[in-house]
Amino acid sequence: MYYIDGFSKFVYSQNLASGVRLTLATLIPCLIFQHYGVLDTMMPFALGTLLIGVTDNPGPHNRRRNTLLATIFFSFLSSFVTIWIQSYTWLIYIAMAVFGIFYSMIGVYGNRANSVGSIGLLVFIFTIDENITGESAYQHVLLFMAGGFWYFLIFLSLDRLRPYLPAQRLMGENFVLLGELLSVKARFYMPKPKYERLYDKMVPLQVSLKENHEVLREVLFRTRQFVKDSGNKSRTLVLMYLDSLDLFEQILNSQQDYRHLNQAFGDSKILRVFGIYITWLAEEVQHIGVAVQAGAASRSGRDLAEGFHKCELAFYRYRADRMTQENVEDFIMLKQVLLSMRDITERVKKLHLATRYEANHTEELHSLAGPDGIVPREDLNPRVLLDNLSLKSTYFRHSLRLTLALLVGYSVSLVWEFGHGYWILLTIATILKPAFGITKQRNIYRIAGTFLGVLTGFLSIYWIGNTTVLFVIMMLAMVVAYTFLKTNYFVASAGITLYVIIGFFFTNSDIIGAVLVDRVIDTLIGSAIAYVFSMFVLPSWESDNLDVTVLEALESNQGYFNAVSSVFGGGAFDLESLKHHRKEAVIALANVSEAFQKMMSEPKKQRVKLEDFHQFLATSHMLTSYMASLSSYAQNVGGKFDAAGFVPKIREINRNLDTAVTIVKRTQVDRIDVIKQALPQNEQLIQMLAAIRKEVRETGREGVENPELSRNLSDLRTIDGLFELINTLTVDIVKILNKLF
Repeated sequence: MYYIDGFSKFVYSQNLASGVRLTLATLIPCLIFQHYGVLDTMMPFALGTLLIGVTDNPGPHNRRRNTLLATIFFSFLSSFVTIWIQSYTWLIYIAMAVFGIFYSMIGVYGNRANSVGSIGLLVFIFTIDENITGESAYQHVLLFMAGGFWYFLIFLSLDRLRPYLPAQRLMGENFVLLGELLSVKARFYMPKPKYERLYDKMVPLQVSLKENHEVLREVLFRTRQFVKDSGNKSRTLVLMYLDSLDLFEQILNSQQDYRHLNQAFGDSKILRVFGIYITWLAEEVQHIGVAVQAGAASRSGRDLAEGFHKCELAFYRYRADRMTQENVEDFIMLKQVLLSMRDITERVKKLHLATRYEANHTEELHSLAGPDGIVPREDLNPRVLLDNLSLKSTYFRHSLRLTLALLVGYSVSLVWEFGHGYWILLTIATILKPAFGITKQRNIYRIAGTFLGVLTGFLSIYWIGNTTVLFVIMMLAMVVAYTFLKTNYFVASAGITLYVIIGFFFTNSDIIGAVLVDRVIDTLIGSAIAYVFSMFVLPSWESDNLDVTVLEALESNQGYFNAVSSVFGGGAFDLESLKHHRKEAVIALANVSEAFQKMMSEPKKQRVKLEDFHQFLATSHMLTSYMASLSSYAQNVGGKFDAAGFVPKIREINRNLDTAVTIVKRTQVDRIDVIKQALPQNEQLIQMLAAIRKEVRETGREGVENPELSRNLSDLRTIDGLFELINTLTVDIVKILNKLF
C-alpha cells in the first residue's frame, strides 16, 4: 500500500471521525461553561455527552438512534437509583449485584446491547462517588441527561447533513480489507511461502469482511430509505457494494493448491511474476478504498493493462518452452490463476471509474436485503435472556464473575479510603471480559497504558507551564483515546489516563500529586482483582467447549459442501442456499479461529492439545476455501459435465465428514482410522485429457485445433482436482480429530 494511502486511510477512517466527533462534542460545551464560570457545576453534562457518545458505533441510522436512546434511558435509571441509595451502603451492595448481573446479561442481544449495558454499569460506578442530596441530586441527573441528549442532537444533525458519509467510510474500509486479503494471497506465489502463517492471516480478514458486508448492506438499505433518494451517488454506492461482493467472491474462488503449484513451478520465476502483479492489484484496491473514504476520485498508480500483459506474455512463453504431455494439468492450473488475475484486473478498473460518481449507470440494482427481501432484524425476545440464566451459559457465568469482583472491589475501596476509590470499580468493569484471554490482554494493556499516561501527564504538567498547550495535549489525548478505544486498548488507556490527569489539573491543580498516585494504585488493585476472578471464579476455558466449536465447523462445512456438490451430482443450482451455507461456514470458521486465539492466551495447563487444534483450524480454512472455489464452477458451468463422474467422489467425501462428526460426538465405540484412497477416476476427464495430449503431441501447443475441448478440459480438470483436494483434507481432518478427542 502506498505510504500516502496509509496516512489517508487513518485520516478518513471511521474510528478517527468518531474520536474527533466525541471529543469536540464534549469539549466545546466545557469551554462555554468555563467562560461563564460554571464548569464545576456542569461536569455531569460533559460526562453524559462522553459516555453516551461512546455507544455510537457504525451502522444503520435507526439502530444507532435506538442504541443512543436506550443508553440514555438506562444511564438515567442507574444514576437516579444510585443517588437516592448512596447513603445506605447495604443498598449499594444490592444495587451493584442487580445492575452487575442485568447489564452484563443483556450482552446476549449483541454488541450494541453489550455497549448499552457497559455504559449503564459505568454510570452506576461514577455516581457512587458523588456526594449529593436534595435538589443537587435532581440537578445532577438532569444535567447528565442533557449531555446525553446533546450528543443525540449532534448525531441527528450530522446524519441529516451528510447521510451517505457513514456508508462511504464503511465502503472504503471494505475495500482496504479486500486489498489486505488479496495481498496475503499474493504471498503464496512468492518464494518459500509460510503456508500456515498465511492461512492464519486470511481467516480474520475473511471474517472481518463478512461482518463489514453485513453492516454495510444494512447501512445502504436504511440510508436509501432514510433520504428517499435513488440519485447518482446512491446508485453508485450500491453498485460499488455489489462490485465489492463480486470481488470478494473472485478472491475466495481463486483458491489453488499452492503447495502443488510451488512444487511444479517453484524453480522458475513465473510464480514470482504473478505474485508481484497480484500485490499491485492489492495496492490498487486499497487505494480505491482510501479514495472512497475521502470522497475523491481514484486513479491507478500503475499501468495495470501493461502489467497483466507482461504476466500473460511470461505465461505463454514459459508454457511454450516447458509444457509436455506429463505436465499439461499443471499448466491448466496455472492458467486458471492467470484468468483469475484478468477478472480481478477488470473489476479494479471498473471500481476506479466508479469513484468518480458519474451518471448514466445502466446496471440493474439487485436487492440489498436478505433472501426474505428485508434487512434482518435484531432479536430482542426476552426468552433469549431467560434461556441464558444457567451456569452453562458463558454470559451468565461472566455476569456472576463480574458482579462478585465488583462487590469485592467496592469493599476494598471502603476498607482503604482512597481518594478515587471508584477507579478500582472502573478498572474491573472495563477489564473483566467473558474470555480469560481477553481479560489477560486488557489487564496488561490497562496497566501499561496507565503508567504511560501517568508518566506523560506528569512530564506535561511539570515541564509545560502554558495552559493553552496543555489543553491542546488534553484534546489530542481524547481524540487518540476514543479513536483507538475499539482497536488498541493500550493506546486508548494511555490517552484516557493522560486527559483525565490534565483535566484534574485544570479543575484543581493542588491535588494533582494525589491524583497521579491514586490512579496508579487504584488501577493496580482493580487489575489484580479482575485477574484473580477471571482465573479462579467460574472460569470459562476454551477447551471446555471445544467439541461444540469443532462440531459447528464440521456440520457447517458439510452443509456447504452438499450445497455446492449437489449441482455436479445432477441437482438444481440454488444460489440463495449456497450463499446461506457459505455464510454459516465462514462464521463457524471464525469461531474456531477466535477459540484458538483465546486458548493461546490461557494458562499452559488449559491449552489442551493446542497444536492439534491449530492443525484443525488450518485444515478447515483450506477446506472452506476449496469449497468456495468449487462453488464458482457450480455457478458458471453447473451441470455441464456428466454427473456419473462426480457422484462417487461426493459420496466418499461425505463419508469422511460423517466419520469426523461421529468422532466429535463420541458416538462410535472404536476409533476409525481413515486411510486416504484414490477417488474413482472421472472417465469423461480421462477421455478429454487423452484428446488434448494427442493435440499437444501433434501441434506442440494447447488447444489450437479444438479450443472448446481445451476450455472444457480446463474446467473439468480444475473441478476434479478440487474434489481430490477436498477429499484429502477431509481425511486429514479425521486423523486430526482422532488425536484431538
